Amino acid sequence: SLLFYAWGEPIWIVAMLASTLVNWVCAGMISVCRGDAAKRGWMIAGVGFAGALLFVFKYTAFFANSFLSLFGAEARVAGLKLPIGISFFTFQAISYIVDVYRGHGEAQKHFLGVCLYISFFPQLIAGPIVRYETVAAEIKGRTETLDDFTEGARRFMVGLSKKAILANSLALIVDSIFALSPEKVSVAMSWYAAIAYLMQVYYDFSGYSDMAIGLGRMFGFHFLENFTFPFLSKSVTEFWRRWHISLCTWFRDYVFFPLGGSRVKSKIRLLFNMFVVWSLTGLWHGAEWTYVLWGVGFFVVLSIEKLTGLGKWVEKHAVGHLYAMFAVVVVTVLIRSESVAAAGDFYKTMFGLSGAPLWNPLSGVFLREYGLFFAAA
Repeated sequence: SLLFYAWGEPIWIVAMLASTLVNWVCAGMISVCRGDAAKRGWMIAGVGFAGALLFVFKYTAFFANSFLSLFGAEARVAGLKLPIGISFFTFQAISYIVDVYRGHGEAQKHFLGVCLYISFFPQLIAGPIVRYETVAAEIKGRTETLDDFTEGARRFMVGLSKKAILANSLALIVDSIFALSPEKVSVAMSWYAAIAYLMQVYYDFSGYSDMAIGLGRMFGFHFLENFTFPFLSKSVTEFWRRWHISLCTWFRDYVFFPLGGSRVKSKIRLLFNMFVVWSLTGLWHGAEWTYVLWGVGFFVVLSIEKLTGLGKWVEKHAVGHLYAMFAVVVVTVLIRSESVAAAGDFYKTMFGLSGAPLWNPLSGVFLREYGLFFAAA
């Protein structure tokens, strides 16, 4: 796994090993300390180091430049080169520390055990996020079987096909249309690109997850599913129960529940908890304001569903499917746009507010050239 990571990231492998070493020491101290205060202190130290490492590499430039822009300064801070997969291995490092602290898994006595968990190559750079408690026993001892190996190989090939055949083909539609100047994009083309992008992300990410799950199974690891047919959802709430499950459950168990979850007495506090989770979810995906607004956009939709009962109502009716897919497609446009202003221009075209025609000759070209892959997806 270390050779695999070093092949693409020869320098910053040091950052990953440093995070692993600190987590190994902190978890080890948690396991031998007797007092609750001492255990909590070591847990905070481990989580703090992992979080600080992620912040320095991924968010320093974002927050610095946002601060400078607030005061009208033209100067910009250059960001550090981002270590591959740092968002994923940081969350796994935090999972290890917290699960040991909570008693959901034993601390690894040997450094290589923690190193295997955090650096395991199948899911190291693109997920899914593997919770420590789900693989703690298999790190110490697992059984490889021919059935697991063949099923893992089959799953890997399905994932590779999703990525190479569908996701990469859909990317041609998306990249081509988003690269056009606004006056060349019709209303139909904008919706074509927006829907294609959502499917591209799905086949790309679920394909990577399939490959990781398959490779893990070949080695005797049984990772949890990361996607369960999200496009069958009848509400946005249901969509997020089916989409990127490992990330959603991570934020639920390590952020939302510690804040009080949905059992708080005040609706204002519930909204605050949801806002924190979805703002962090957006930031986790990318250090850009488009990603932050993407998270806030889902916060708004999910809050409306929860507070008004809309979510439960639409899940009982066929219209719920159309509503959920419409909402998800619209919000997802944000993370494909180059800037907030560009997203605004694209929305104007989608909803016929830019003066763009419903259809133009270029629309037919894109439909003819890429329609087969779109239909297949």
